[in-house]
Amino acid sequence: MIDPKCPDTITPVIELLEGKWTLLILRDLFNGLHRFGELRRSLHPISPKTLTDRLRLLEENHIVTRTIFSEVPLHVEYELTDKGRRLQPIFAAMREWAEQPCPTAHTAELEEAKA
Repeated sequence: MIDPKCPDTITPVIELLEGKWTLLILRDLFNGLHRFGELRRSLHPISPKTLTDRLRLLEENHIVTRTIFSEVPLHVEYELTDKGRRLQPIFAAMREWAEQPCPTAHTAELEEAKA
């Protein structure tokens, strides 16, 4: 329950998670570390710039760590931090909510009639 005296307490989380791509990036990273190219293929048609921008934002907020491997070919891996993994219950709650059957208009009428 959100404290009515402090409605802005979730604003930073909402701002961080806003946008289609950020949620999808986090979804992929909940399954373990990924290279940039893997994320790009998984999130097609995301542009490299958008992916880079979102990953940087997540890194700046200590949600994701970036590891650069200076071997040939150069590659970069991204992984959730402990702070990032603590977002998982939010995603689990969204998934649970989405999997609930949608009541039909008829079901809603029956519920109203019972009341």
